[in-house]
Amino acid sequence: MSPLSGVLTETWALYRKYAAHFLLIAFVIYLITAVLFALLTLAGIVGLLLAEIINIAAAFLLTAALTKAVQDVRDGRVDLDLGQTYRAAVPFILPVAGASILAAIGIVIGFALLIVPGLILLTFWCLIVPCIVIGGAGVFASFGESMRTVRGHAWNVFGTLILVFLIYIAFGIVVGLILAFLPLFLRNFISTVVIGTLVAPFWALVITLMYYRLTAARAGQPYAATAGTAPATVWEPPYPGATPESPAAPGPAPEDSAAPGSTAPFPPAEPPGSAPPPGAGPSTPPPPPPPPSPGTP
Repeated sequence: MSPLSGVLTETWALYRKYAAHFLLIAFVIYLITAVLFALLTLAGIVGLLLAEIINIAAAFLLTAALTKAVQDVRDGRVDLDLGQTYRAAVPFILPVAGASILAAIGIVIGFALLIVPGLILLTFWCLIVPCIVIGGAGVFASFGESMRTVRGHAWNVFGTLILVFLIYIAFGIVVGLILAFLPLFLRNFISTVVIGTLVAPFWALVITLMYYRLTAARAGQPYAATAGTAPATVWEPPYPGATPESPAAPGPAPEDSAAPGSTAPFPPAEPPGSAPPPGAGPSTPPPPPPPPSPGTP
């Protein structure tokens, strides 16, 4: 079975469970960016250029923040609030920006070369952001890390990306039809905020969960779906710099230790009626029967 089997089901379950948290993260950034973009475009060419820079920076911040948010909720609860999530994502803005720009250039060139090379690069480089934000890879190292993680499962990854892309197109068409009666400027403004707010968290969930699933498969570790599971069932990839002997690096449990839920350290249950009387040790012989009473036949 492919490690990506059920990834969209798990994505939808987490999306619904933490919708308020994910949508708030995306909505704040999209709303601020859209307002600034609309105001700065009134200032001429200089304002338009500045608006584009803010728009790009906000996109990278949102990508890193949503990846951090997905990593945060995998233990079954929200540990980072809105401000903490943004602050946790700030150190990754420049690496994510650098890797994303390089990937975009390579993919565009690949699409120009009969499309197929662009699809291949898009498939193998789709995990560069979680490789940076979660795996701690650098800008250039993230490309190799993403390719090694996807290798062997490229068709499954490609099929998942195509399904998400089709969902995005269908959702965009529905929103466009709903807002068709509005003026063009207002329609573009609302559709950007609405579609971005609703779709960006779903995309981040898909990419981040694919990263966790494929990293677990690459390490030969089992993966348990995070929707509704206990923290102990979630396998985390090793943190950057962790050695196999350190607690941060997952590994096989010692032979004399028990897996979660196992009763190996405890003796097996005795069958009914075979337990010794209270206070009797394992080597205490049973007491002799009492002597018969006088006159008893």
